Amino acid sequence: MKLAMALVGLSVVVMGVLIFQVVHQEFRLSHLKFRLVENSAQVTRKEEGIVELKAKISELQKSLDDVNTKVEQLKKKKAEIEKSSEDAGKSLAACTTEKEKAEKTRDSTTGEIDKLKDNHEAAKSKAQENIQSLKEEIFNRDKAVCAFLDTTKDKGRKLCENLQQSQ
Repeated sequence: MKLAMALVGLSVVVMGVLIFQVVHQEFRLSHLKFRLVENSAQVTRKEEGIVELKAKISELQKSLDDVNTKVEQLKKKKAEIEKSSEDAGKSLAACTTEKEKAEKTRDSTTGEIDKLKDNHEAAKSKAQENIQSLKEEIFNRDKAVCAFLDTTKDKGRKLCENLQQSQ
């Protein structure tokens, strides 16, 4: 009987240990289920966050593409403006060179014109002197002719009268 009692005691102890293990495993299972639900909720929240981030990333990518397009357009405009500026600079340099040539030509032409005017004035005054001396010669000749001329004839008288009136 002692053996039966020992066996019953041992079976009760084994049964108690088994019940304790079952309760402990049930507690762990309920805790794991709770953690599973919590983790699922966290995963769902994180997935929603990821979806939102993907949406923001796609919006940013879109705006980045727009900005890149605008940058390319601005680069093209800048290149056009630089080319236009370079062309204008070349044109300005050509105009400046042409202006300098025109000024040199104008200065030399003005100098030549001044020389021609001086020469013209000198020639004019010389011609005036020649004319005056010729007039005096003609007058003196006419005077000498009138001294020897017969004033009884009409032609001679008219010549001498004109000569006296012009004095």
